[in-house]
Amino acid sequence: MENLSIKFTLGNKITTEQTDFFNKNGFIHFRNFIKPETVNDIIQASLEVQRKWITDQKIKINGIPIKYGRDLDGSAIVQRFAFINQEHPLFAELPNDPRFETLLELIGPGARLGTAEKDGMVLNHYVNGPESKFTQMGWHTDGLRDIFQGQKLNPMLNVGIHLSSLKPENGGLRVLPGTHKQSLYGMLFRKKYFLDNKPDAAEVAIVPEAGDLTIHDGRLWHRVAQSSVIGEESRRRVIYLPIIAGKYEPKHDKSPTAFYQRFAGLVK
Repeated sequence: MENLSIKFTLGNKITTEQTDFFNKNGFIHFRNFIKPETVNDIIQASLEVQRKWITDQKIKINGIPIKYGRDLDGSAIVQRFAFINQEHPLFAELPNDPRFETLLELIGPGARLGTAEKDGMVLNHYVNGPESKFTQMGWHTDGLRDIFQGQKLNPMLNVGIHLSSLKPENGGLRVLPGTHKQSLYGMLFRKKYFLDNKPDAAEVAIVPEAGDLTIHDGRLWHRVAQSSVIGEESRRRVIYLPIIAGKYEPKHDKSPTAFYQRFAGLVK
C-alpha cells in the first residue's frame, strides 16, 4: 500500500518517482526546503509588514482584502497577507531560489511563478484563541476562481512553505488524494465550498516541520483543519505561492476585488 505521508527531498530536478507520486495523488511533500534561521527571518519580516499595515490601516492590496484578527493578548494582527512579496525585500527575494525553477517542471512549458498574479505570495497566520478570526478553512479547490471569472481552467499548483512544525492535533492542511482528476461536476459539487469543514475518511493530513515545502494541484479538494489545541501551541504560519500557466494577468493597485472574494466572510 502506498505511503501517502512520505516526505521527499528536492534536488536539482524532479525525479520520476516524485513525478509519478504527484501525478497520481495531486500533492507532494518535500522536507527541509529552507533552514530554521531563514524561517525565523521570514517570520520577523512578516511582523514588520504587519506593523506597517496596521499603522497605515491598509484594507486591500491589489484589490485583495487583507484579513485582520486578534492575537491571544487581544492585539490586532494580520491573519492573511496577500502579495507580501511586494511589501518586503526578503519576500521579494524568496521566489528567486533556483529550486522554484525545478518545481515548474510539474506543469511543464509555459509555467511560471504567480508573484504578480492571483493573490501573489500569501502568508497565512493561524492562531486558535478567543478572538481569532482565522482558525480553519472549509473544503475548497483553488481552481474555482477561474470558473467564477469565466475563464478556462488553466493549470495551477499551490506551493506551500511551512513556517511552523505541526502535529496532527495542530490542524493544518488536509487533502483528498486523486481528486485533481475529477470531472468538472465533481470539482464544483463534491463538497459545499468553504461551508463544509467536516473530516473526510479519505483525507490525508499534511504534518510538516518548519522549513518543509508542499505542492498541491489547484483542482485538488483540500481544507485547513482547526487546531484542537488553543493558545500559543496552536500558532502556525504558512506561505503559499502559485505556479500557473496561460495568459499573463498581473494585479495592480487599481485591480477590482474579484467576485470570489465575497466568500472570504465564510472563512473562519
